[in-house]
Amino acid sequence: MNTGKKLVCVLFSILCASLPFYSQVDAADRLRAAEEFRRGVQAYYRGAFNDAVMVFENALSYVPGEPLILEWLGRSYYRSGIEDAALQQWQFAHDAGFSQVLLRQRMELVRSRRTIRGDFEETSRFVESGEIRGTTADTVLFRQPVSVVALNDGSFWVSAYGSNELVRFDVNGQVVGRSRGPLAGFDRPFDIIRLPDGRLLVTEVSADRVSVLAPSGEWVSSFGSRGRGNGQFVGPQYLAFDASGNIFVTDYGNSRVVVFDGKGTGLYTFGERNVSFPGFTAPGGIVIHENRVFVADTISGALYEFDTSGNYQGIFLPEGTLVQAEAIRLWNNHLIVSQGNRVVLFNLDTGASFDAARLGNAPIRITSAVPDANGNLILADYRGDSIQIVSRIRELVGGMSVSIDRVHSLSFPEITLEVRVEDANHNPVVGLSQSNFLVTEEKRPVSRMRLTGAAYRDEACDITVLIDRSAGSDAHLPRIRDALTQIAAAMNGVGTLRIVSAGQQPVLEGSGSPSSGTWNRFVPRTPASRQWSFDLGLRLAVNDLINAVQKRAVIFLTTGDISSASFTRYGLDDLAAYMLNNGVIFSVIELEPATVRNEFRYLTDKTRGQIMYLYRSEGIADIVSQVRSSPNGVYFLSYTSNLPTDFGRAYLPVELEAYLLGRSGRDETGYFAPLE
Repeated sequence: MNTGKKLVCVLFSILCASLPFYSQVDAADRLRAAEEFRRGVQAYYRGAFNDAVMVFENALSYVPGEPLILEWLGRSYYRSGIEDAALQQWQFAHDAGFSQVLLRQRMELVRSRRTIRGDFEETSRFVESGEIRGTTADTVLFRQPVSVVALNDGSFWVSAYGSNELVRFDVNGQVVGRSRGPLAGFDRPFDIIRLPDGRLLVTEVSADRVSVLAPSGEWVSSFGSRGRGNGQFVGPQYLAFDASGNIFVTDYGNSRVVVFDGKGTGLYTFGERNVSFPGFTAPGGIVIHENRVFVADTISGALYEFDTSGNYQGIFLPEGTLVQAEAIRLWNNHLIVSQGNRVVLFNLDTGASFDAARLGNAPIRITSAVPDANGNLILADYRGDSIQIVSRIRELVGGMSVSIDRVHSLSFPEITLEVRVEDANHNPVVGLSQSNFLVTEEKRPVSRMRLTGAAYRDEACDITVLIDRSAGSDAHLPRIRDALTQIAAAMNGVGTLRIVSAGQQPVLEGSGSPSSGTWNRFVPRTPASRQWSFDLGLRLAVNDLINAVQKRAVIFLTTGDISSASFTRYGLDDLAAYMLNNGVIFSVIELEPATVRNEFRYLTDKTRGQIMYLYRSEGIADIVSQVRSSPNGVYFLSYTSNLPTDFGRAYLPVELEAYLLGRSGRDETGYFAPLE
């Protein structure tokens, strides 16, 4: 080995010996600490966080106050959900001089997350973080964008009225697809929406029709025609659909709304003048929420409410509120209204409004504002011939949360990093490509770095069913079996299904393929008890998911009971943190209707899970579908390491940075190669 080359990958005991503070530490203790440290790192990467905590604490008994061990001990507590202990150990490491800037940022992020009350912040202001110009000196990407529809992978489609096409962009604003419609092409495409099955609907103003496109953008069919009859319109504009699959189209020329069934057959119209309703002057944006149909009038500025049968219910927002409003979209119980040079949020419960974004006084006409998969708003600026991407100020200032969750080093020098990318509120960042990442060793780019996987693309999921074994739970055994059978069927034979009983002592009842067909014969091994322990049961359920596929969830079957022993070992915040820090969704199935306690609601809210009654009319398959389709910010990056291993005893550093538009984040860690 070249003696002039700086060796950053050295035996941990030599690192300790080089520090003046440890000059009095016995050499044998340094060696013991080095070996314990190596064991702790390996336990952490196996997902055995409790074991890692014990091993790191043992290492500290040999070299008290070593900052590297303290930092790793904090990581282990963090992944275990014990964030108070993690912050304490990180503070000790910070005070000892360990990576002060990066560690301080991590502590600030964890503290800020613990003070945020929910996923949606009504008063969040958005500022510009990116722009896609329709035309440049040499290129025309699109002309006169009108509407945007965002997809689960972070990409989005834009309807370009002026260039008669749909254009698809990835999360970095790069064109990845185009659709020009049927053989003769689109004729002034206007609004675009996505149906639950992935198909796209596009209104064509000049052709007086609605086109149906495959999820890939290929034209499939069209329906509607010019006229005043049923299933006809003059200048169709905005689109919406209801829970029954019916399609609603605002008919600007006839001042009404036209309703079709899912196959494109005209059903009825509404909005004409009658005894109860004065009639539209110029219907604009439309949105449907829980069988409430909201339609804006762009001239009067009122927002009218109807039911899904077209019966007038009243004025939701008075005249003058939404003058010249364009598209209306739904976001977290709020209406997003595009209005001139601004985007306004309206609370559906109170009607209170808030300006989420303003684009200044230049010639601007925002015709659509849509939230994307990463929490940004995508704005179509018709007059400015551009797409504007705006983000919360806090996200731009705080950047992204990037963590290297695991290093796979058994095939050294081939290394694979398991990386989690989130925003400041644990929301996954999806759609990233290889160009969004930089991996370095000793601050130098690694060899042959490549993106080898992204969890948001996966459809498989692993689910652990946690069963309430309270005193009265035996009476619900038929319902428990029914729930297990429905959950297994909804998994479509993919993934692993596990069962944990939350009795006085939690028990793993079993696991296997969801298609095994034995779930309807389930008999719990752990007895029912008045002192059943929810917290220990949940911890065991999450433990079994740490090494599962990245889309993972705990589904809790509850009778509605709670005991004095339910939260004796772990509090709600610790349980929520354990799931959030390991990407686990918590959902609840009620065995009796309306029996979910506030404690369990808190956990579903924090992890973005669902609550539903076992025998609701729609069934419970959606609770599995949500897990399978949920966004996930885990990526797999592989590269070839050039570092010397000292026969597997050297601690090898690795650094990672991720970039997206105006945001970035970084992490640095280390690992050990296999012993030689």
